[in-house]
Parts: sequence; structure tokens; C-alpha cells
Amino acid sequence: MDPQLTVNDNEFLRQFELQVDGDLAKIEYASQDRKIFLTKLEMSEDLKEKGYLEPFIEKVLDIIKEREIRVMPTSPTIAKFMRKNRRRYKDMLPVGINI
Repeated sequence: MDPQLTVNDNEFLRQFELQVDGDLAKIEYASQDRKIFLTKLEMSEDLKEKGYLEPFIEKVLDIIKEREIRVMPTSPTIAKFMRKNRRRYKDMLPVGINI
């Protein structure tokens, strides 16, 4: 697995994208008032087995953190990842929101 993942923010389709060997993984989002709702994650089983799931989510959250936007993980997979890494990401949640 490549430690330097290149994640593209496709603003037109409102999704973060990761292209690996012709395989596209994506996290769909919706933005509203300095918040981003991560609504859906799509990744092939092949990419998951190769270990791309957590690094992809991590990279997307890093991009969001750099933009100083609060995040609402409505995708169960992303919410689970944020729960597992609560200390690192709890300050990214909107005030009053716990996961």
C-alpha cells in the first residue's frame, strides 16, 4: 500500500476520491454552514483487503481538518473509524455531537 495516498476532492460530484490501479474509492459528502456531512463510503473489497480503508478515511479527515470545517460522519463506517480514534478526531465534531 502506498503511504502517500493522493485523495482528490471532486467538488462537482461532491466526493473525495482515491484511485488505485484503476479502482475508484469514494466518500460522498454534503456541505452546509462550515460543516461537512460524510454520507457514503464506497470501496471495493479488493482495496479493503489491501488495507486502503483506514488510510483513505484518515486522509479525508486530514483534508477536512486543514480546512477548519466540522465533520458529521453519517456513514456508519466513518463514524466507527472516528469512534475508534476518538481522541484524535473529537475536536472536529460540531459542538454537542458525540459519536
